[in-house]
Amino acid sequence: MIPTNGRHAHRRSPWPIALAAGIVAVALVAGIMIYAGTTNSSAGEQATIPPTQAAPSLSAPPATEDWPRWGVTHTQYSADQDTPEVREAAVGILAREPMLQNQHIMGWGAGNPEPSPGRYDFRDLDRRMKMMSDSRSIPVITLCCAPDWMKGGTAGRTDWSKNHTTAPKREHFDDYAKLAATVAKRYPTVKHFMVWNEFKGFWNQAANRWDAEAYTELYNKVYDALKKVNPEIKVGGPYVPIDHHDPRIGTSEVSGPWGVVDQRVLDAIEYWIKHKKGAEFVVVDGATMTKEQEQPLPDEFGATAKFSAITTWLRQKSGDLPVWWAEYYVEPENTGWSEEKVAAVQATAMMEFARSGVTTALYWNPQKKPAGECHGCVWVPGRGDEMPMAGLLSGFVKWFPTNAKLEQVTTSDPKVRVLAQPNQMVMVNTTDAELTATVDGKPFTFKAYEIKWSQRGPA
Repeated sequence: MIPTNGRHAHRRSPWPIALAAGIVAVALVAGIMIYAGTTNSSAGEQATIPPTQAAPSLSAPPATEDWPRWGVTHTQYSADQDTPEVREAAVGILAREPMLQNQHIMGWGAGNPEPSPGRYDFRDLDRRMKMMSDSRSIPVITLCCAPDWMKGGTAGRTDWSKNHTTAPKREHFDDYAKLAATVAKRYPTVKHFMVWNEFKGFWNQAANRWDAEAYTELYNKVYDALKKVNPEIKVGGPYVPIDHHDPRIGTSEVSGPWGVVDQRVLDAIEYWIKHKKGAEFVVVDGATMTKEQEQPLPDEFGATAKFSAITTWLRQKSGDLPVWWAEYYVEPENTGWSEEKVAAVQATAMMEFARSGVTTALYWNPQKKPAGECHGCVWVPGRGDEMPMAGLLSGFVKWFPTNAKLEQVTTSDPKVRVLAQPNQMVMVNTTDAELTATVDGKPFTFKAYEIKWSQRGPA
């Protein structure tokens, strides 16, 4: 019903590939669209708007000693759409260590929340929010995407093929802010909101840059609307994708052996920082792969240093606002990596987040329909068995929340990465072979890409 990729389309560039594709697409379908426009003015899925729905009963988020830092974003498929047994198993996995859980208001598992002006359909969002509540989440909502009628489409219909590439029209920014306020009132346990997703629809083709002006205008209206609902609500943006290029291509304010960040991205962030009404945190996302070759440089583990470099820059530019990574990706497409290697590279990225002082990092959980393989998922669809990412997330939530005191420990082999706090450490073998190393004065033997946890301090 809601055709979005289980894995986020984070590598889609709005330029120049999109421009070329757009020209080709226009040439191919212009005649068809003209004919369709004369024969049928409506397009997309017809909405079936239910009677007024009562808001779900949601438990208050659990009290935690520290901000958990780590969490997941629910995507197109999650356990709320699976069997009761799988839902129960997934709820248990997520609740083991209460973590952040994020959901978009439209798309990625949620239908159109306002198919026609003032007429709402929160059935999907209610169901997803209820599962998050049942699994002891600290809930987060991403305010994306927008109903078709706010984007020039037909009221009462949803064209999912365009939903994730189009922003609301300026004349509907107030309508979108009103929708955001309606969502905040419906789910009062949610105190953290991210505004929009990856600047979707905010690319200025003529100027060949991000339209930070339009985005910031929308952000400010949403910010004001949410604060009127509850001044304690925390709002963040701009949630722009941090693209980077081969280090031999151009220069920018932020670069390293892993590549050179596109300066247009940095310019957009700085514009938002300067012109925003307010913010409790700054949000970005990104991948370790370059735009040119889809490969991480200098290798998959070394490329995770990008996350620390960007975080440091964001904290400096924003006046040390808390930094959120709404999404992060470390695996190129179609690599054939084992689940163990995926977890090992993910753990290395999480170490970078912790060391650089990231406040929040959300794993984009690529759950699929309850059948077949589910690479990189937190649990097995259709069965509910936990996968390696489940234990990795739980371990980091427990031992490395936001204010965890990090300590330096020595390792005899630099191929073993380690992150430590006074009572626990996590180690990662970054090679595809067994090795032995002395870490923190103790000998350890690692299988290929093995992650090990070890107690420190007094027993």
